[in-house]
Amino acid sequence: MWPRGYRPTISISGYEVKLLKPQNIVEMLMAGSRDVGFAGADWVSELDGDLIQLLDTGLDPVRIVAAAPSSLLENEKLPSRRLVVASEYEQLTKRWIDARGLDAVFVRSYGATEVFPPEDADVIIDNTASGATLASNDLVVIDELMTSSTRLYASQGALDRPSAKSRIERLVISLKSVLDARTRAMIELNVASEYLETVIEILPRMREPTIASLHGDSGLAVKAAVPRDTLPELIPLLKERGATDIVVSRLEQIVP
Repeated sequence: MWPRGYRPTISISGYEVKLLKPQNIVEMLMAGSRDVGFAGADWVSELDGDLIQLLDTGLDPVRIVAAAPSSLLENEKLPSRRLVVASEYEQLTKRWIDARGLDAVFVRSYGATEVFPPEDADVIIDNTASGATLASNDLVVIDELMTSSTRLYASQGALDRPSAKSRIERLVISLKSVLDARTRAMIELNVASEYLETVIEILPRMREPTIASLHGDSGLAVKAAVPRDTLPELIPLLKERGATDIVVSRLEQIVP
């Protein structure tokens, strides 16, 4: 047993796994001591990581924004004076200051950046998912620097080694198949032959649905993997068009 569980095992053989902070993952990939790793696009940009993006998981989506107290803004703009900008993102912040042509100094924060204004900073650069934390601290978004999510990256040298490249490609296929499955559900239904075409024409699917005859030629069984977010509207429509015995089940993996 490794201390504090920083070296978990996974069900796919041939991989050594280690848990690190996102910033360290980017640094280890850049140093070449790790072949692949998950990190936010924000930290790859912050650390100017020369990495290969393999997969955007879409998980943990955030925006990196500049925010300031509403009381500071003059006609929704920052005042024309020297400003203090606080953030965990030093390089992103300095690039933003330069791009905006601001007279500003940078102050590093180590978490809870939103509590700096108004006494200790005029502006913050921070990540936000819903904006609720910013709003609760009377902060208004004045600019968006980038969007970020958890992504799978490879070091520059990893794909140059045939053995590593093969394992990485298999890993990407496995991960993508699980992520794709989360967006779809398997729908199965029975329908009389005369209603088949009216059902199929509204049935979203990856290619064509699977159709089989029921015992005794009493109708047809239809199966398709449909987008999960269509189910609330789709199921009543299928019923209206003659579908019966509708069953929806969860998918584990989808490999096109």
